[in-house]
Amino acid sequence: MSGRVVVLTGGVGGAKLVLGLTQIVPPESITAIVNTGDDFRHLGLAVSPDIDTLLYTLSGKGDAVKGWGRGGESWAFMEVLRSLGGEDWFQLGDGDLALHVLRSLLLAGGESLSAVTAAFAARWGLPSTILPMSDQPVATHVATDDGDLPFQRYFVEQRCAPSVRAIRFEGAEAASPAPGVLEALADPATRAILIAPSNPWLSVDPILAVPGIRAALAAARAPVVAVSPIVGGEAVKGPTAKLMRELGLDVTNAAIADHYAGIIDGLLVDERDGAEGLAVEHHVTDTLMHSLADRARVAREALALAERIGS
Repeated sequence: MSGRVVVLTGGVGGAKLVLGLTQIVPPESITAIVNTGDDFRHLGLAVSPDIDTLLYTLSGKGDAVKGWGRGGESWAFMEVLRSLGGEDWFQLGDGDLALHVLRSLLLAGGESLSAVTAAFAARWGLPSTILPMSDQPVATHVATDDGDLPFQRYFVEQRCAPSVRAIRFEGAEAASPAPGVLEALADPATRAILIAPSNPWLSVDPILAVPGIRAALAAARAPVVAVSPIVGGEAVKGPTAKLMRELGLDVTNAAIADHYAGIIDGLLVDERDGAEGLAVEHHVTDTLMHSLADRARVAREALALAERIGS
């Protein structure tokens, strides 16, 4: 079955799924809509962690061990910064720093985040379309027992330790989808829309908070399939399970399906959890993505579920 595949993605898990898709469908047929709620200014630079994770992953430049940043990095900048008493809680490798400096210069010169991202992808020979969710700033803030924390302070500096009480997306109401986002979701040539196994509350909800995107998903002609981030009653990586408990939710696929109610047609779930309590269309498989073959297999299973729903 030919056509465009659209993926809503954020973080390492999302990048793995998109990389898997590039192994089974033409990469030029993939459109990734990326969370920018994690974006922030650090040391005066515009940092877009989820966009950069996807750029590094698809170009083969990523650190396969850590799952973030560039492979083979050097750290001379951070060493000097630390010696001068600068903030060193957010690590910027020398190669990574070059990307942030150039992005900041281009944005200051009037370029949009969409244009800058497309230019970087083109320079690295990436045929897939990578779209930020919005060209306007949207900032994820986490209300915790330690007070209100900008996302990176919560996620990186505090290592997700504070208990979460609520999440908000500052600037979302005034934002609009980036050029191409709504068009990709409504395109008659789109065969499937996938929601990656990214954190639903911290990586996917910022995308859905941008006016027009949730409605476009609900109205999409293409089947919408989410890949659950839950494996064996826990998250593979990151604070998803901890966050769910703190928000008073059971760490189950049923809770994930409820969270996406109204926008998904199907849910791909891991065999360690099964499908108990699921009313939505679903498929049970091994969703762990350790190897490139695993990533391709999970992507194939997600597309197969979408095809089954759409037939």
